Amino acid sequence: MRAAFIEQLGPPQNIRYGQVPSPAPGPTDVLVDVTAVSVNPVDTFVRSGVFRTPVPFPFVIGRDLVGRVAAAGPGAPGFSVGDRVWCNSLGHGGRQGAAAERAVVPADRLYHLPPGVDEAEAVAVVHPAATAYLALVTHGRVRAGDNVLVGGAAGNVGSALVVLAAQAGARVIATASAQDAEYCRSLGAAEVVDYRDPEPDRRIRDLCPDGVDVHLDTSGRNDLGTAVALLAPRGRIVLLAGARSRPVLPAGQLYMKDGSITGFAISHATAAELAEAATTVNRLLAAKLLRPRSLRQLPLGAAAETHHRLEQGELNGKRIVLRTDL
Repeated sequence: MRAAFIEQLGPPQNIRYGQVPSPAPGPTDVLVDVTAVSVNPVDTFVRSGVFRTPVPFPFVIGRDLVGRVAAAGPGAPGFSVGDRVWCNSLGHGGRQGAAAERAVVPADRLYHLPPGVDEAEAVAVVHPAATAYLALVTHGRVRAGDNVLVGGAAGNVGSALVVLAAQAGARVIATASAQDAEYCRSLGAAEVVDYRDPEPDRRIRDLCPDGVDVHLDTSGRNDLGTAVALLAPRGRIVLLAGARSRPVLPAGQLYMKDGSITGFAISHATAAELAEAATTVNRLLAAKLLRPRSLRQLPLGAAAETHHRLEQGELNGKRIVLRTDL
């Protein structure tokens, strides 16, 4: 079968596109005919070696896929040949990746795609949306009525955070550029603060005089001095980006507020946590509430070029989906 793969860790030019052996599913696996895969920042981290994880060579890259069931093992109940399915946790922990014509997926990491949902749109949002769910619900413990601050709300993960927080009944304060304000409001943001404002923090304090209950910054800057100052009593800061950031923590102010800081990487989520997230993601996909803002579809052979563009910062807020049928 054709696949995008590497034979050693390194830069995007290490990605090759060609023939590799077709995978063989085990008794608790599902063999999927892949239709489309997405490209995420974490894919570049694994490929380059920044994110250390077992990598069997030749290693098929990629995390997410949408496709159809080709075969299911006897220990994979609930899946039938032809079912439309998706996964967002391949290419990590010794599992081969998604960027191939066929992929083997453990049954507990595979989910049915709701009827009527476009496959390319789905694969573009399942990773950001699951990340948003884990940040808000699993780690941020969001509750109805909370003030939730989403930094970088117009981006891929940021926009999913806005949708999920609003759906949870929270009041969302988004930071974004002025030109993205209406887009953020259309997703459910109650207020939008221009991050280019001379004093955006003062504006946020005016909007949330009692403080922010959940603080999420998708930019990876992780300015903990500002974040802690904005927190409400028992507020939660969730770190989900900025692997190389080294912020200064105002520990005294944090503990005097009974505040907390937690970090997470979706790659470490358990199969049960991912399945819980998938239930909400599927509900919002079916309701047409999760859709990519900008989507371009390219052949699977464009994987190296797409990794390069992503690392150069050319795809901020944009999604590229690689298809096996182009």
